[in-house]
Amino acid sequence: MEISVQKGAIISQVCDLLVLHAFVGEKELEGELKLVDEALAGKLSKYMKEDSFKAKAGSSFHLRTQGEITPKHILVLGLGKKENFDIEAIRQASAVSLNMAGGIKAKTIVSTIHGNGVGELNVADCAQAMVEGARLAGYRFETYRKPSKTDVQVKKFDLFVTNAKDARLAEKGIDSGNLFAKGTLFARDLVNTPAQDMYPEKLVEAAKEIAKGKGTIRVRVYDREALKRMGAGGILGVAQGSDHPPYMVHMIYKPKKATKKRVALVGKAVTFDSGGLSLKPAEYMMTMKVDMGGSAAVLGAFSVIDEVAPACEVHGIFAAVENMPSGKAMRPGDVLTAMNKKTIEVLNTDAEGRLTLADTLCFAVKQKPQAIIDLATLTGACVVALGEEYTGVMSNNDVLTQKILEAAETAGEKMWRLPLEKNYRKLLKSQVADMQNIGSRWGGALTAGLFLEEFVNKTPWAHLDIAGPAYAERDIDAYTKKGATGHGVRTLLTYLKNV
Repeated sequence: MEISVQKGAIISQVCDLLVLHAFVGEKELEGELKLVDEALAGKLSKYMKEDSFKAKAGSSFHLRTQGEITPKHILVLGLGKKENFDIEAIRQASAVSLNMAGGIKAKTIVSTIHGNGVGELNVADCAQAMVEGARLAGYRFETYRKPSKTDVQVKKFDLFVTNAKDARLAEKGIDSGNLFAKGTLFARDLVNTPAQDMYPEKLVEAAKEIAKGKGTIRVRVYDREALKRMGAGGILGVAQGSDHPPYMVHMIYKPKKATKKRVALVGKAVTFDSGGLSLKPAEYMMTMKVDMGGSAAVLGAFSVIDEVAPACEVHGIFAAVENMPSGKAMRPGDVLTAMNKKTIEVLNTDAEGRLTLADTLCFAVKQKPQAIIDLATLTGACVVALGEEYTGVMSNNDVLTQKILEAAETAGEKMWRLPLEKNYRKLLKSQVADMQNIGSRWGGALTAGLFLEEFVNKTPWAHLDIAGPAYAERDIDAYTKKGATGHGVRTLLTYLKNV
């Protein structure tokens, strides 16, 4: 789908679908909406009134123009009250227009830029959000099936502006939106790929492919022997039941004029999680290809990082493993030694992600970053607490947490801070090792966060438990359909741009 800027007279736009917008409480039609209504001799306002269209958020009004003006269809999107309007509403509105286009077999869209001038939003911000919404809504994963013959793809999506200044800003926003969406879709493809074709070696290949030909990105890969020398007992323990060898991948982005700030992004990369000898029930395994969603988010961010071009140095780190049952698999009761020499009693082999993260977080600390952010599909307990749409954020640093939450709000990715209750640390005490890998039945997301905190020393760190939103079990909204979501990529990129 080509996305570009379009100028000229609104009623003369050559397209299958012309998209306009309205806010609740507007007594008279304004701007492009008024011009189109006048060109249609008042039919637009008449039929909107007859259909009781009030412009409530999420509502829409559709009209065929019957050849009275150049566009074949008109779609008016309700954006709700201006005082409640935010940038996420723009993404949703843009996605709605793309979904509507599919329903009426429209191949070309021209849309006004939703939200420009509302509050502090400018043309570039709004254009970026519109591109993200459209790109994400238009995503299809069709590697393993034939495209539907009835699924008509939009070929052209133009953003309408009235002057050269807005055109320049819109083009800037389109560039950013394309990059943010590209990184998100890269992550979606990785997670949607079945584990038969997305195993540890494939994640290594993905990292190398990203770095190919890019002077600002380097990749280092540590195999099983290197991990043994490093003392990465957590990674090695989880991997020992699989026929696929483990790897730790270290990606380094360093711009030519890098600031002194350094950020480490750590992702959980369990390419398939059977639970190991603590075997999951069959129905719980159906979507366990998602268990590398944290590393997919890191790779998604790195896939466009040289073009987004944050000024800081960024390290991307993940340990690619597969958690499988076999005669070689780690057993409940085994004791592993992490990279920082802490010993861990494994009481449940299905609490494996934190074991790999223990080592990768230790490795991240050695890079001496000013901040560490880890992303992991870590606990079902977080989904129980926050539902399918929210990420749980746990951190040892209030400033870092606030910056991540602000970035998430801008990116339209829902996150909520959870406490690291120090009194719960005793739930991780072991009688035979320094700690055990699970706590009690209650507060499982929190004890998992407390476990990870043991491996970051005093480095500012935030843990993002993305178990809920990394994979949609159902259609969530206009651009988040069933399947992998790429959750976290846009938050990371937004955060890095502002470091």
